[in-house]
Amino acid sequence: MSESLPPGVQVSRSTIEQLIGRPVDDRSHYRRALTHRSLLRVHPTHEFQSNERLEFLGDALLDVFVGEVLYDRFPDKDEGALTRLRARLVSERPLATYARRLDLGTHLLMSQNAAEGEGRDNPSILADAFEALVGAVYLDLGYEAARAFIQQQVLAPLDLREVATRDENYKSQLLEHLQAEGRPQPTYHVVRETGPSHDKTFTVEVQVDDTAYERGTAGSKQDAEQQAARRTLTEITADAPTR
Repeated sequence: MSESLPPGVQVSRSTIEQLIGRPVDDRSHYRRALTHRSLLRVHPTHEFQSNERLEFLGDALLDVFVGEVLYDRFPDKDEGALTRLRARLVSERPLATYARRLDLGTHLLMSQNAAEGEGRDNPSILADAFEALVGAVYLDLGYEAARAFIQQQVLAPLDLREVATRDENYKSQLLEHLQAEGRPQPTYHVVRETGPSHDKTFTVEVQVDDTAYERGTAGSKQDAEQQAARRTLTEITADAPTR
């Protein structure tokens, strides 16, 4: 790493190796992984690169590595269930959690304005930095090292069976998806009841911000809500752009 870098944009080898948990070779990859784009405006005369390209690479690696583990671990789950389960592990909220576990925000290289704006604990910034760090490990140390880092930081601390069980709660999935999109939480409305009091059938409709989505029909309100949530989740994720 060049010693002509301005103050405040250095990152030591010991810091990097503490983050990664093993010796590293090329520190420049990790400095880039920790560089938020706000720093480029502060030092326009220096040849900095933000972590955005590494973020793209790390995102792809996380999808592949985590997807491979889930594919092997849950042979009974279909594509949709595996996709939802992977999203629970590698979407913005969990990625920010992994970054906080590493105290990654402390080591981010960013402008003073970004830092004072709570950028060091911003979930989006932390998630991007974690993805970029995965990309840096891959470029510096190779496929197996990146895989081991993901295993240690993402998969090892989790009980995947428990996470997979939670995956069947479609109301929770829908709520988490809408929260990640910055949208209001869903509400559930009984639009029809049929049958005698001892054997009723309920039809429930999901509404999000006064917009009606899918309906579910079942012998209990809870089952009808889960059915409606599952159908709504399928509808809105099918319409969403690929991440």
